[in-house]
Amino acid sequence: MHNDIIRITQAFDFAARKHIHQRRKAELQEPYVNHLSEVALLLAEATAGEDANLIIAGLLHDTIEDQGVAQDEIAAIFGEDVASLVVEVTDDKSLTKEDRKRLQAELATTKSVRGKLLKIADKTANLRSMKDSPPSGWGEERKREYFVWSKSVVDNCRGVNAWLEQQFDIQYKF
Repeated sequence: MHNDIIRITQAFDFAARKHIHQRRKAELQEPYVNHLSEVALLLAEATAGEDANLIIAGLLHDTIEDQGVAQDEIAAIFGEDVASLVVEVTDDKSLTKEDRKRLQAELATTKSVRGKLLKIADKTANLRSMKDSPPSGWGEERKREYFVWSKSVVDNCRGVNAWLEQQFDIQYKF
C-alpha cells in the first residue's frame, strides 16, 4: 500500500513536470495537470483504489501523445503494465484529427477493460471541463458535436463499471 502511494505520487510529479507548460484550451486556461488529476481521481474512485497501475496510467495517459514521452521511459520508471495502458489509449498523431476521432470511437470496443475505464474517465473529465470552461470560440453547436462524439466513444466502452459510466452520463446531459 505504501509503495502504491509513493508510485502514484511519483507519477503525479512526472506528469506535472512533463505537462508544465501545457494549458487546457478552455477559457480559464487551467493547468493541464488538473485534467490528469481528475482522470486519476475518477479511476481511483471507480476501482476503490485497488488498481494503482490504472491510476498511474490515468495521470500519464497524455504524456506520449502530447509531450512526446517514449513508451520505454514510462516502462522504465513505472513498469510495462502502466506503459502498455498509456499506449493503449494514445492516439496516432500522424493521422488527421478526423481520422483520430473516428478511430477512437471505432476502436473503443477493442480496448481492454482497463483501457475502457481510462477512456471513460478521460471523456468524463473532458465533458466536465467543457461545461465549466469551454474552449474559446466554441459555440453551442461545436460543443454539442464534441459531446455526441464523446458519447460514441464511451458507448463503445460500456459494460465495465456502472459507477464510472453513470459519472459520464451525468456530465453528458447538455
